[in-house]
Amino acid sequence: MKKKKLKILLAAPRGFCAGVDRAIEIVKKSIEKYGSPVYVRHEIVHNKHVVESLKKIGAIFVEELSEIEDKSRPVIFSAHGVPKNVPEEASSLKMEYIDATCPLVSKVHREAENLHKNGSHVLLIGHKNHPEVIGTMGQIPRGSIDLIESIKDASKYEKKSGKDLAFVTQTTLSVDDTKDIINELKKKFPEIKEPKKEDICYATTNRQAAVKNIAKKCDMFFVIGSRNSSNSVRLVEVAKTSGCSNSMLIHSESKIPYQNINNCEIIGIASGASAPEVLVEKFINNLKSKYNITIEESEIIKEDVVFKIPGKLN
Repeated sequence: MKKKKLKILLAAPRGFCAGVDRAIEIVKKSIEKYGSPVYVRHEIVHNKHVVESLKKIGAIFVEELSEIEDKSRPVIFSAHGVPKNVPEEASSLKMEYIDATCPLVSKVHREAENLHKNGSHVLLIGHKNHPEVIGTMGQIPRGSIDLIESIKDASKYEKKSGKDLAFVTQTTLSVDDTKDIINELKKKFPEIKEPKKEDICYATTNRQAAVKNIAKKCDMFFVIGSRNSSNSVRLVEVAKTSGCSNSMLIHSESKIPYQNINNCEIIGIASGASAPEVLVEKFINNLKSKYNITIEESEIIKEDVVFKIPGKLN
């Protein structure tokens, strides 16, 4: 039987960003240096495939330092960053720790600290309970930073003190949604201080732009990534708002909706910043078994950002 023709528009850049690459490398190099096991507090990046592959070589994942039985072993902090009390706790337990926080997240941490030191009350635009948000809010004393999740939060927010207001943002948000929240805050508080440089990271911005570039041409759009990956979930939203309402996340337990794909001429594929390329290849190979595929890669920008790993691991 002749296979149905299907065109794939492949978004680029996609997949691993420099912060994720660095974090995974830190775990691998730590195992090389210290032997196994090496503990990792929280998923190093939000991807099951990555976590499982690191477990196989000697990483043990925990949510809190109290779960670590052998305190003589090193612990790595995830790419999302941690509140200040976590390294303090590690030091008090005399544990060796390696910080794999993405440098772009660390930049937001320093911004929040500096704004607080200079007397501002800080607003953080982000998603409640996301590890990056917990880490950023934990950089300065409780009560000196408030979370803004939506335009509604921004419009209802009332100043709690005579202090000037300033804002920072989570690095993996939707560029468009964040812009609307910022505009609302500026409308309500014209004097609010904004970051000198955009907080949303280059990789988030580039991946969203790549999706926007092709979504309107697609009958269906697929984002390869994890359900708890903020940037992957945002990419699905961006595809929907950019002209492809039939967009979905493909995660570790997803079944490929062949019935729906049968009605498509063109589909789009992208992947979140913590999704390895091997998962994109696997998805495309599954499609190749059913369809006569042509692939067109649509690259909007070349990424050449590299972050150094800590000197003590070299």
